[in-house]
Amino acid sequence: MRGTGSFDWPDNPVLVEVWRSGFLESAHRGSFVVLDASGAVAFAEGAVDRPILPRSSNKPVQATAMLAAGWTPRSARELAIAAGSHNGEDGHRELADAMLAAVGLGPDDLGCPPALPMHDQTRAAWVVEERSADRLAMNCSGKHAAMLSACVAAGWPTAGYLERDHPLQQAIEARLAEAAGEPVTAVVVDGCGAPQHALSVTGLARGVLSLVQAAEGTRERAVADAMRAEPWFVAGTGREDTELMQSLPGLLVKGGADGVHVAALPGRGAVALKLDDGGDRGRTPALAAGLLRLGVPAEALSRWLLTPVSGGGGVVGEVRAAPSLSG
Repeated sequence: MRGTGSFDWPDNPVLVEVWRSGFLESAHRGSFVVLDASGAVAFAEGAVDRPILPRSSNKPVQATAMLAAGWTPRSARELAIAAGSHNGEDGHRELADAMLAAVGLGPDDLGCPPALPMHDQTRAAWVVEERSADRLAMNCSGKHAAMLSACVAAGWPTAGYLERDHPLQQAIEARLAEAAGEPVTAVVVDGCGAPQHALSVTGLARGVLSLVQAAEGTRERAVADAMRAEPWFVAGTGREDTELMQSLPGLLVKGGADGVHVAALPGRGAVALKLDDGGDRGRTPALAAGLLRLGVPAEALSRWLLTPVSGGGGVVGEVRAAPSLSG
């Protein structure tokens, strides 16, 4: 173990390798866990019980707390975007705006910071038009619109809805701990300004697995079903989460910033990972390796098992899971 002060960083194993022209150029270390359908650990690498910040991978479970507060989404799209991290494309912004209008609020009530769209073409058009950053374009605006809607439904104040001691945030914190089967060990400020809750990758996987395994008619199943029915509202055009759910029936998947990813399949289990360096390029190959361990056929995952490494106008290598993950 190494570190400074009171914090020790684990010596996690290499999960992802970057090969260029047959040369190992880079490696990404981290923690990685696969659960079986019962929630038991079937495979693990690294410090899978050490708290991490799941970032947006917490959103699916967070959405169940908003439903419990009394929010009634008008469509699966609203529930999907509440649990999503959208691109800021036109349809994403329009839906978040409509959610706010439905409860008598507007974009100025959002506590997330203004941003440009993540979607390349949309952002480029905004730059050409000299449009300013917008709160609705921020990737978490759907979650914030749902949080505000839940506050209105519950009769809680919308002012201060991002404070940790607000009733909504207290309910979210308790729900995350319940679903993960472990206590929240730290609460920090996320990139969107909302509280962010530390859990282990095992707890993260356990919570998301509980959504896809839940019975029909429950809040947990409602979130899982909405995300799988409307994956474009979970992420957007060209995003891995959207394309994975479109391609693999039954799969629920949610990425998080700083190298986090989680996925679950009913009757199969779940996989969750955190890359220590916070990079995103290794997430999808590692996640795909975990899905292989859940019995997803390799041919169904071919697009995600390897990420091409370019050089000289061609492909000269790949980003791939370490042999230890592939079995």
